[in-house]
Amino acid sequence: MQSRFRSDRRLTVRMTVTLFLLGLLYVAFVAALIVLLKSWVLVVVIAGGMLGAQYWFSDRIALFAMRGRVVEREEYPELHTVVDRLCAIADMPKPVVAVSQMDMPNAFATGRNPDNAVVCVTTGLLRRLQPAELEGVLAHELSHVAHKDVAVITIASFLGVIAGLIVRFAFYSQLFGGGRRDQNTAVVFAAVMAVSAAVYAISFLLIRALSRYRELAADRAAALLTGRPSALASALTKVTGDIARIPAKDLRTAQAFNAFYFTPALGAEPGLAQIFSTHPSLEQRLEQLGRISTELGETALPGKAD
Repeated sequence: MQSRFRSDRRLTVRMTVTLFLLGLLYVAFVAALIVLLKSWVLVVVIAGGMLGAQYWFSDRIALFAMRGRVVEREEYPELHTVVDRLCAIADMPKPVVAVSQMDMPNAFATGRNPDNAVVCVTTGLLRRLQPAELEGVLAHELSHVAHKDVAVITIASFLGVIAGLIVRFAFYSQLFGGGRRDQNTAVVFAAVMAVSAAVYAISFLLIRALSRYRELAADRAAALLTGRPSALASALTKVTGDIARIPAKDLRTAQAFNAFYFTPALGAEPGLAQIFSTHPSLEQRLEQLGRISTELGETALPGKAD
């Protein structure tokens, strides 16, 4: 079913190209491991099993990691009401609604398709945002589901995960036993490490380039759907500022899921690290929302004045 979120052809093209390049990389990676480890059955079974698990259970993994739980309307009626209204406007299936008992103000969406999606917000976000701001954030997350870029990011991030797991497997495999195979073992081990490092680096850059664009696309789609880019700008400014005051140890716990968050769990402006960030800068996001606000005839962006 086609939702009423404005389609984004540039996002679709970027997702297609990224998945194609990662697919080629994945095939080359598996082929290299088969040659190096001399066990194609083991490599294919492990790689295929991990990909399937990440695709089918990514929503449960993310909820578990971020201490989120599914909530019913009786517990959070206002939250469900906003999600219901946005889904009706967007003409899309209502996702499962979850809440994470975390003070860090944030939200994320996950799931393999619009019929099997979860939108989760933290109690810190609910406590800090006004209703219009919360609506903007939820519209942003729902646009990720409607555009299917949540599933794309989930699949894309798999390659870096499997690269790390293969390296760990190599450490503990009997392939690296002693005896006469010591010299050969060292060569194979070095080759596996080199291939894995290269695969991780390339997938890392591809995923982050896609992630930054999809966040801008979600901001744009949410602003156009709600007609209130100023509310989303206000939420962005407020959440980004409050995250900077969250203790570093709490941010480190959340950083593994930065690609899925409304705003990244970074305690300070990343500076040069912005090149490798999962999100565009706050300035870029506010600038885009400012242009949309002008197009829609809004008079001001409260987010710039907070």
